[in-house]
Amino acid sequence: MSTTFFADRQTLEDLNIPGRHKNNSISRLFDEVITAGGRKLMDNMFQSPLTDADEINRRSNIFKHFTGKAIQFPFTEDEFSVMENYLGSGSGSNKMAVGVGVISKKIMQAAAQDTQYEHLNADVCKTIELLNRFYDFISRFNDKESPYNEQVAQIVSIYNSPKLSWLKQERGIKVLPMFKLIKYDHLLRTGMSEQMKLLTDLIFQLDVYIAVAGVAVQNRLSYAQALSKDSNTLTVKGVFHPAIKNAVGNSLTFQHKTNVVFLTGANMAGKSTLMKSFGISIYLAHMGFPVAAEFMEFSVKDGLYSSINVPDNLDLGYSHFYAEVLRVKKVAEEVAADKDLVVIFDELFKGTNVKDAYDATLSITEAFSENRNCFFVISTHIIEVGETLRERCSNFRFTYLPTIMDGVIPRYTYQLAEGITTDRHGMMIIENEGILDIIKGN
Repeated sequence: MSTTFFADRQTLEDLNIPGRHKNNSISRLFDEVITAGGRKLMDNMFQSPLTDADEINRRSNIFKHFTGKAIQFPFTEDEFSVMENYLGSGSGSNKMAVGVGVISKKIMQAAAQDTQYEHLNADVCKTIELLNRFYDFISRFNDKESPYNEQVAQIVSIYNSPKLSWLKQERGIKVLPMFKLIKYDHLLRTGMSEQMKLLTDLIFQLDVYIAVAGVAVQNRLSYAQALSKDSNTLTVKGVFHPAIKNAVGNSLTFQHKTNVVFLTGANMAGKSTLMKSFGISIYLAHMGFPVAAEFMEFSVKDGLYSSINVPDNLDLGYSHFYAEVLRVKKVAEEVAADKDLVVIFDELFKGTNVKDAYDATLSITEAFSENRNCFFVISTHIIEVGETLRERCSNFRFTYLPTIMDGVIPRYTYQLAEGITTDRHGMMIIENEGILDIIKGN
């Protein structure tokens, strides 16, 4: 079994998770980091959600620790990039070679007005300034019960190295004499290269922690509690879409005895948004990130599959219906491989006629539901399927999103109700838009 929670490209695109430059993507929502290294680390987190409950909770608790503390990252992107680029450009040369290089730059400065010596001096002085600033910043973290305490101890250990005993004495330095420049340059980029690499990695982590915590506060997000896979349960209360302003929250519960939520409702009633909201919360929860919900507790799963916006494939000659069939087949293979999955199917087999769609939805949904270690959310317009499943299956929760008619105008509550909808307002909406009158020329 993989140690990484799996979601394929179709699922990620359905939920609009990847792409920090995409409008309303989940990656973009969290893109508040300052450093390039922090951004790369966050990208890696998005690409590799977790399947170990303890590891998820450990990361989540650190985010939670920073949430609400209003801590500002101590560097701007530009100034930290100076230190990052300087420390990352070490050559591994011995002190003599470093000295020769610095002296050469000094000579070229005098002989040809070359600026390399001046730039090196400025980079070292800026690095000293930022290292001291970060030490002052991290010294405020004195809570021994903090889940971030292990990282604080690592940082303090680096600063307590005898090789850095000179650092505090050079506070405020703007220009270094040449012998100090040689000494400090060699120490920072060669003698302490491993410690500096660890320190910058820890700074990147802190950048992510502070950024994610800030996003949680701004967007009313909370932290999910991960449970072992054996518990086979999932409860989410007040789940909403994090990219929709004033989104309505809903609650879903799954367990071994009730592992399928069967969802009906009219077009525009909010079915797809609810399913996307739920899928996003599953993905973020397995990252240890805050989720758009009031409360969430979940047993870890192996992966997440969705079928919401399945495209046809003209290059391969696939119709929309055949693309849907292949998608269901892919999920069936994964379920049959004894994986514990969360599966979201929105409007199964909408690319074929009503009779085939009814038969296929009924048989496929019933067959999937027997895999009690997997949790399913399945929606359809064909409400007759729900009535038949209610007679045959005891492990379903039947829900719908209501449509309330205000005269001939439909209103939507976006609030889940128990049962199967009886709403049939499609023709009324068509008439309200005057389409038939347009066609007839009235």
